[in-house]
Amino acid sequence: MSRNFTQLYLHSVWATWDRLPLVTEDIQDIIYAAIAKQCRDLGCTVIAVGGIANHVHLLTNFPPSLTISELIGKVKGSSSHLITHEVKPDSFFKWQGAYGAFTVSRNGIEAVTNYIENQATHHRQETLISEWEM
Repeated sequence: MSRNFTQLYLHSVWATWDRLPLVTEDIQDIIYAAIAKQCRDLGCTVIAVGGIANHVHLLTNFPPSLTISELIGKVKGSSSHLITHEVKPDSFFKWQGAYGAFTVSRNGIEAVTNYIENQATHHRQETLISEWEM
């Protein structure tokens, strides 16, 4: 092989502080756009981003030079900074420190994308929150 080849996909999920409903409709698209921008700046391609008022899911590819904790930390940090310093400086907004991260095979991308894009429907139908979304 004359050059490196990687095909890395990551599904990550993180919650708002104390799972408060902080991702309100008025800022949801702004947060998702900030997440996508930071991913692009880090050399990642966003495949899907979505969630509900108390958590966000992200499916992205990522380069092998980027660690998972660096990716998620920078995405969370930049989106939180945008909300607290520019969009709603007089309001409380904060992500929890923890996150979940799962590798996804190329064959699983469509299913995970559908899951992320249908978060509102999924959570209306489910009464229990999956352990990995806690």
